[in-house]
Amino acid sequence: MKNKLNSEDIALGIRRRVFEHCIKNNGAYLSQACSSAEQLAWLYNEALNIGDSIMPSIPESFSGVPHINNKNYKTGAGYNGPISSEYDRFIFAPAHYALVAYATLIEVGRMAPEGLSMFNQDGSSVEIIGAEHSPGMEMHNGTLGIGLSTAAGIAYGRKLNKDSGDTCVFMSDGELQEGQIWEALQVSVYYKLDNLWAIVDVNEQQVDGAMSDVLDIGNIQKKINSFGAKCIEIDGHDIEAMRQAKNEKHKDQPLIILARTSPYKGMEYLKKRFPRLHYVRFKSEEERSKMNLEISKELGIDPIEY
Repeated sequence: MKNKLNSEDIALGIRRRVFEHCIKNNGAYLSQACSSAEQLAWLYNEALNIGDSIMPSIPESFSGVPHINNKNYKTGAGYNGPISSEYDRFIFAPAHYALVAYATLIEVGRMAPEGLSMFNQDGSSVEIIGAEHSPGMEMHNGTLGIGLSTAAGIAYGRKLNKDSGDTCVFMSDGELQEGQIWEALQVSVYYKLDNLWAIVDVNEQQVDGAMSDVLDIGNIQKKINSFGAKCIEIDGHDIEAMRQAKNEKHKDQPLIILARTSPYKGMEYLKKRFPRLHYVRFKSEEERSKMNLEISKELGIDPIEY
């Protein structure tokens, strides 16, 4: 399924939709839309070889955890199409980017806009922190770092089965502070998983502020390359650079694309809050109104009514 819009237009739509939600609901993970919109637009619109969604366009309520009496349980992976040997598998790792994931699904026609009204509601599968039953999610990622590990296992199994499809992971750079990431990378190199690739949103931000102030992990590209993987660093807002990076040859190696981004791209007004950008909540009605006016202007839309 390919969207009729180009990836740049989809990225703008993602930012507008997340911003609208933020204004109407007095807060959101907004900076994540600023940093990752181009990556997610490109993934869904161009890079991933996935089939049409097999899930209802308006998400169903949470049916409960998998259980002997809940045999119809489904993960949210169906929004990425059926699981089949010829298709790619997509693992969405940073669960706190869930709102951005839902906005992306809407912009590419895999989820109805009405689904966002269920966001963070009791009994809803449209969780504020994405879970395995949330649209577009295949697994629980609340514990950052497990996305690449799981994807490596899937890729290894697919290699044994001689599946033609790849396994792709979307990650955030904060996850690279987790030791599990480096274990997964080591295993992926050892088993020559060239059917595994990841794109990392390197916005240098985490919940407690700038990564450099919390736990600086140094030269990421140098470290990943030293493990034996193929690692390429690009401008994460440059879609043509993503296309070129994806086409780099990496025989017998996993491919890791470091997409360096700005946490206020497209919403420069947010720079006033830097580095406290992890979750944007308004301290006053005056601040909310001012941000609504200024960022709406940047996004080329009328101020949001709320």
